[in-house]
Amino acid sequence: MIYRLPPLNALRVFEAAARHLSFKEAAAELHITQAAVSHQVKSLEDYLGVELFRRAGRGVQLTEAARACLPKLREGFDALAAAVEMIRERGAETELVITAPPVFTARWLMPRLADFSKREPKIEVRVVASSKMVDAGALDAAALTNNLDLRDESSGVEIHLGAGDYPGYRSDKLFEVSMVLVANPDLVNKENLLKEPAQLANHVLLHDDAMDLVAGGDAWRKWLEAAHVAEKVDGSHGPHFSSNILSLEAASQKLGVALALKPLVNADIASGRLCAPFDIEVKPLGSYWLVCPEVIADRPAVTAFRNWLLKQV
Repeated sequence: MIYRLPPLNALRVFEAAARHLSFKEAAAELHITQAAVSHQVKSLEDYLGVELFRRAGRGVQLTEAARACLPKLREGFDALAAAVEMIRERGAETELVITAPPVFTARWLMPRLADFSKREPKIEVRVVASSKMVDAGALDAAALTNNLDLRDESSGVEIHLGAGDYPGYRSDKLFEVSMVLVANPDLVNKENLLKEPAQLANHVLLHDDAMDLVAGGDAWRKWLEAAHVAEKVDGSHGPHFSSNILSLEAASQKLGVALALKPLVNADIASGRLCAPFDIEVKPLGSYWLVCPEVIADRPAVTAFRNWLLKQV
């Protein structure tokens, strides 16, 4: 069968410009000039006989024709990338990029990563901590995975805290989490300042943005409601931190009490660095998932990491 197609490079430029809704950003991604993007789009419009973009302020908007064809075009590029992936030799690939939430990276992954390096010495690991791996409200937000190009040649996997619904990605569930209160053990064992939840009215509550995201709202309010002391304890006051790692460190230094995720904080509790004085747990809507694009899911480095990680959990 003879396929009547416009130049593939023009289609590639159009897809990038449509994804960014910006010729400038498409040019930066493709390492070409903005003028070259305009030229390729114009040539594609001439070939098809339809307008694909309309100017909108400093950016561009897709025409109805462009919006209609874009999903199928992306499916075609993904299928083409998958076909090339089957042909390309990946046996010598040795680099793996792991992107994960900061607290997961520090509290759970790092203590175990030496074992992976020992088992797979030829795989060079690069770890990236990113709070974007916590999906909005512990639910899946497609925008977070749209930035990952399925045609990228690097092997990368992501750890997401979410509901696990990622079209076009292979997802493996790692474990569920629960939100608990943690404090310096001295507050409970020596100073007797925290024997029941109502006593939190006399303590500083440490807030962090990541925990609010995980809880799908005000994390402290939800925990205090579960403890039946929301009317006795004002959960709106206290310092705010950008990461759970910072709030946990502040709690260990007796700057206040914090919320944490089990099992990520289990090691801190076992070592006596922190304690969980109450059996009250609030379960968020999401779990931890290992996520990677289907097109690279069977690469040797990715397969090795997935098999090792699933054994760890």
